[in-house]
Amino acid sequence: MSGGPLDPPLPHRIASRAGAAGRDVQLQQFVNRATDIRDHARVEALDAAFGSRTEAVRTLAGQIKQHTLDHLDHYVGQFADAATAAGVHVHFAADGPAANEICLAIARRRGCRRCVKSKSMVTEETKLVPALQAAGIEAVETDLGEFIIQLDDDAPSHIVAPMIHKDRRAVGRAFEREIGAPYTEDPAELTAIARAHMRVQYQRADLGVSGANFLVAETGTVVICTNEGNADLSVSGPPVHIAFVGIEKLVPRLQDLPVFLKLLARSATAQPITIYTTMLTGPRRAADHDGPEEMHVILVDNGRTRLLAPDTRELLRCIRCGACLNTCPVYRKVGGGHAYGAVYSGPIGATITPLLAGLENYPDLPHASSLCGACFDACPVRIDLPGQLVRRRREMVETRVTGLLERSLMRAWAWSLRGPRRYRMATRLQRVGLRALGRAGWIRRAPPPLAGWTRERDLPVPARRSFHDWWKKRERGGRP
Repeated sequence: MSGGPLDPPLPHRIASRAGAAGRDVQLQQFVNRATDIRDHARVEALDAAFGSRTEAVRTLAGQIKQHTLDHLDHYVGQFADAATAAGVHVHFAADGPAANEICLAIARRRGCRRCVKSKSMVTEETKLVPALQAAGIEAVETDLGEFIIQLDDDAPSHIVAPMIHKDRRAVGRAFEREIGAPYTEDPAELTAIARAHMRVQYQRADLGVSGANFLVAETGTVVICTNEGNADLSVSGPPVHIAFVGIEKLVPRLQDLPVFLKLLARSATAQPITIYTTMLTGPRRAADHDGPEEMHVILVDNGRTRLLAPDTRELLRCIRCGACLNTCPVYRKVGGGHAYGAVYSGPIGATITPLLAGLENYPDLPHASSLCGACFDACPVRIDLPGQLVRRRREMVETRVTGLLERSLMRAWAWSLRGPRRYRMATRLQRVGLRALGRAGWIRRAPPPLAGWTRERDLPVPARRSFHDWWKKRERGGRP
């Protein structure tokens, strides 16, 4: 699978992709329906589980993650020691290419030719699958959504539901085209086709790759949460298992884990817990009936240590539940994750992508938010996403990523708001200018920098008199 829609020319502009998505009625229906259902179900699931204690649980989860990040060096070391003692080979990778090279070196040493891979956002970051294929290793995504995405040479559009932008017809066409299955639109038949195809892949594989939802520092345990069971088959059948994990996935102790398991499932899919919650502590032992002969964990930085700065550290609390995407009106209107042009989309992507890849490369993303605060209300670990987006916007101005014209307009606007006389003068000029653009009571096409407002909507022409002028005349006893 190539990077597909997530390999944009830089600097990336979200407006062009959002415009096309806004005109795609079917895509709008898919994304709006799926995210709305998930968002409402999340609220009901949390309320049913915790009731009035929901905010206290979110606060606790945020505090545990923040404590871990504040002492990350300690917990990374503790995990490495515990995992090594359990027989795991622990590796450290500074970036994506380094992580991929570690994986390829292991595969070469073991003579691996066929890889089954479960869902992992970190491997999307590192572009592992293309790297494996370039080295002559057949790599198959085993998560159903990711498998369909791979067949279409596409990229995930959502952290949890990667094929949120597709329907069963697209799946039927992909199965018919790529694996020679008879065309069908029936969900049960499509699932059976995928299951039969995957069973062969599991039997042939000599390398299993996974991500991890959490790492337990105390015990060296890798925790994987799935609903399809594909991760268990990917890591227990092949003789070699390699887990790609971001360094932020650590939690201190096993007793901390239940807080996150309860929040992750309810926030992502409104389930009490994921169907499969797998805890791996080391490779197969002599008494075990299955499991890998070798287990490797690659701890990936890939820019995360930069986010450990005090003002951005909270972003690493993210447990990749996708709740902020489901509740975000902008994510819905731009047609899902492809418009963001990066691995991570929605509010969390809009703030971490510019930090990881450069504000100058993604100047639109900090503005891809209405700052309504819905993402903060949804976040199970209480990341202040609106506040972070405002900081990114301020950084854009301070580093002059924001253009001279926009900076000048904002300065003029700020100047007009610093005194009542200035404000009155500015509003009069604005009213005169906008009325000059209007025809029959509406402004249908405005010149830059207002062109974006009228591209998708008509604006009413301002009244001849402002409300303040009307009110003053009324107060003086005159006719309004």
